[in-house]
Amino acid sequence: MKSITIKGSERESVGKKATKALRNAGKVPCVVYGGEKPLHFSADELSFRDLVYTPNAHTVVIELENGTKVDAIMQDIQFHPVTDKIIHIDFYQLFADKEVTMSIPVRLLGNSPGVKNGGRLLFRNRKLTVKALPANLVDFFDVDISELKIGGNIKVASLKSDDFTLLHPDNTVVVQVKTSRNTVVEDDEEEGEEGAEAPAEAAAE
Repeated sequence: MKSITIKGSERESVGKKATKALRNAGKVPCVVYGGEKPLHFSADELSFRDLVYTPNAHTVVIELENGTKVDAIMQDIQFHPVTDKIIHIDFYQLFADKEVTMSIPVRLLGNSPGVKNGGRLLFRNRKLTVKALPANLVDFFDVDISELKIGGNIKVASLKSDDFTLLHPDNTVVVQVKTSRNTVVEDDEEEGEEGAEAPAEAAAE
């Protein structure tokens, strides 16, 4: 999995007054859990742009001014209710021999013949949660829809691997193609039934 480097400074004071001063200076107070003790640090808000404002998943290398380097993943983030500015982030430290839980985005590959024939593509789960060792974390779950016909679906069971544990029931639908008004004959056989759904489009619900 790709990694993003966050450069910051260890926080000597974690009180409300010091935290407010950090935010006023455009910095985000953060905590790294999972080690021997919590590590408090702060970094410029702009440093988190490529980590937070993206659909992709990343691990993080936290580099502090005192030379400390910590591998971690983002666990929780808080935004200001009015301004939407980041006000706090929790991270979890990574260890090579310790599994972590993380949400991984799903990426659809290919073109569905069901959609070409007027079906409606429903992207049910854009992210899937896995438990894995850091070395086995993937950037995406690549799901091939090039053989997905009308009425067909792809479930979590088909994405299972010995490298990680998917924390979803096997019958969880990731993506499917449903009948729509504009459905046409597919493979010389009529698929599905007439429905009162929206016109065919490769849209997600």
